Amino acid sequence: MASEAGSSTLPAFSPLEIPKSDVVSRPRGGSKSERKTPADPILRNALRYTISAREYEKLHKYVLSRSRLLKKRMPSVNAVENYMEGTGPRRSSISRRDTGKGKDREDDIVKDSSTTGGDTYNARAIRHALRVFIATGLGMKAYEVAMARLKGGKEAATTKRESFYKSTTLRLSLSLSTILLLYRLLFRFLNRLRAHLLDPSAAPFRNRNPRTSMTLTSPYAPAIGASLAGLALGIYPSAQLRVSVAIYAMFRALEFGWNLLEDEGAIWGWKTRTGGKGSVKRERPWWWGSWLLQPFAVGQLLHAAVFDRECSPTGLVDYLWKGTSTYLHSAPENLPAGARWPGPWDIADNLARMAKLNWPYVSLSTAGRYMPSDSHSRPYVSPTLFPNQPTLPPALTAVAPLTDLAHPLITSLSCATLHPSDPSCLRTYITFWARSFPRIGRFFVLLYSLLMLPQYKLLYNSPLYLLKHILSRALRLSTFATGAISTVWASICFFQAYLPRTFLPTQRFFLGGFLAGLWAFVERRQGRPIFLYSARASVDSLWKVGVKRRWWRAMRGGDLWIFVLALAVTGAVHERDARAIRERGWRKGVSWIKGTGFRDWGLEEDEEDEEGTTKEE
Repeated sequence: MASEAGSSTLPAFSPLEIPKSDVVSRPRGGSKSERKTPADPILRNALRYTISAREYEKLHKYVLSRSRLLKKRMPSVNAVENYMEGTGPRRSSISRRDTGKGKDREDDIVKDSSTTGGDTYNARAIRHALRVFIATGLGMKAYEVAMARLKGGKEAATTKRESFYKSTTLRLSLSLSTILLLYRLLFRFLNRLRAHLLDPSAAPFRNRNPRTSMTLTSPYAPAIGASLAGLALGIYPSAQLRVSVAIYAMFRALEFGWNLLEDEGAIWGWKTRTGGKGSVKRERPWWWGSWLLQPFAVGQLLHAAVFDRECSPTGLVDYLWKGTSTYLHSAPENLPAGARWPGPWDIADNLARMAKLNWPYVSLSTAGRYMPSDSHSRPYVSPTLFPNQPTLPPALTAVAPLTDLAHPLITSLSCATLHPSDPSCLRTYITFWARSFPRIGRFFVLLYSLLMLPQYKLLYNSPLYLLKHILSRALRLSTFATGAISTVWASICFFQAYLPRTFLPTQRFFLGGFLAGLWAFVERRQGRPIFLYSARASVDSLWKVGVKRRWWRAMRGGDLWIFVLALAVTGAVHERDARAIRERGWRKGVSWIKGTGFRDWGLEEDEEDEEGTTKEE
């Protein structure tokens, strides 16, 4: 009975209702599974959009691991790899990338990047855009500080400070970073769209829309479509920097397109091999090169500097005129106070007036007034012979301090303005060479010596070769610079002495600049950066002159569309044949902008082709 009563008082639990120990027990305070805090997603996203797993590994190895405090608080390398890439997909994705060839590998990167753990294609695009934004902002700020120090504190104090959101530094950084981000997003979207349309399941759509499908499935469609990201350059205000960027990008794109056509034999054609077996490309003529742009560029720039000063690069012209003391004379030391002496731009303006007056020969009348002569035989009369009588038209009185000192044997007004103390144009030309060539030569020797400092090992191993290289470069460039500048001024006197007054009176400056540009033949092998710079400056100047004289109308935002066209041509050339972009750094840069990695696909294709041929042999 007692046992029955005791058993009846015990609660009856079925085996399924007995609570387990792990459910009832409280979790330990030190359990790692419960250490997740709301800050973990924030940290994960912050790391994802600021640094990659490999970069964090190097940062942890050289910086974070050396500090105990940072090492405890910052996540480990394995944790960051799990955040960013995952343990397995990272290695598998890398192995998949390395197995492809050529452009197929670029497609693999675009496809795999969207499924590779947390470090997606969008995360890398945002990370790189942020870096461009920060780097550009810091660079522009450092440039502004350096220029303010060089100009002095007075000019810096007078300039008004702009608000932060209106500053050109912020807008330039935002513009470049937005271009990169939009380009990558559009390139990936169009690449995916092309892959879907090429799938057999999209055959009905291709049959219904043949033109649209042909456009979207073109191998150049992603690059051309992504070039619309160049419109983000409009975030930066319309200024000379934006125009210069557009012109530079267009010149590079035209150069890449020219290289592609030349490599495919579309420029120089093909010729039959010796023996009639096959055909080969014709070689480029030995005289062909970028130096041919220099005569047209110098001619246009000289004409614009004389007749359209506001449309010419005044900074470059001022720099060139500083060392032209043989033709542009400085004021004498004994000049009376208050007397005006013509400067370089005053002389240029008066040369323009002489050209518009058909280079007048001025003689004296019996009444003591100047009389413009229509005859080519009646010479200019120097005021030295008639000091109290006027010999200049009223429009040219600004150069009177120079012409009043003209030698009596000078018979042309331009010679009296450019070299009043010497009646011989040839002697003045030789004097300019004797004075300017040594000075310019010393400048270029110093410049190339500074540029060779990174190659200091070459100085130890081959000092004679380095010295010969520096002297040869300086000698060729000094000959080109001295010859071009001297020809510009000597051509003015030459044309007035040997051409009729009314024959191309204003176009003579273009002809003189064209002759001066022919000196580029001396530096044709290594002067390509100088020739392209002058060509870009000439295109910019010509466009401004055309707008001023109403030859064409300025299109609002035209520089943006030029930049977009340049991006489209560059991307299409890179898709067609990356080797058409000669510089390895440029090939890697275009690949990085597209989001396919900072890799030289053109070189890797060449290496794979060579390995394949060796294996077959």
